[in-house]
Amino acid sequence: MFWIIALIVLGLFLLVVEFFMIPGVTVAGIGGFLIIIYAVYSAYADHGTTAGHLTLLFTAIASIATLVFSLRARTWKRVSLETSISSKAVDDLENEIQVGDEGVTISRLAPMGKASIKGKTVEASTIGELINPNTPIVVVHVETNKIIVKPK
Repeated sequence: MFWIIALIVLGLFLLVVEFFMIPGVTVAGIGGFLIIIYAVYSAYADHGTTAGHLTLLFTAIASIATLVFSLRARTWKRVSLETSISSKAVDDLENEIQVGDEGVTISRLAPMGKASIKGKTVEASTIGELINPNTPIVVVHVETNKIIVKPK
């Protein structure tokens, strides 16, 4: 009976490793599940129906207790990331670049590319026509993260 309990404990440990440390379905989770099934089967086969039922009941209670204890433990707070990202991926261009500002293209705008407006390199787009590099441009429209230009 000691080996059956040891197999159940090993299976529960592998399942905890699977749930909290290794993402996805891996050998640890499948192995842990199969080890628990084999331990319960061995209890039924080797020690009879009563011992099998008790082993199954013990395994279910131990599984629930392990899951609850693992989720409530402060250990996971120590290894989890708790920082937040407060930066923006896009600058607020509406405050810096206005309609009518002038600049020059850095790359070809076909229909999007890089342009230098007020000394700042930005992503700009045209209204359908292609604009070659080093061409003077004028800002036609500014959205939160999109600048539309036309040749000067």
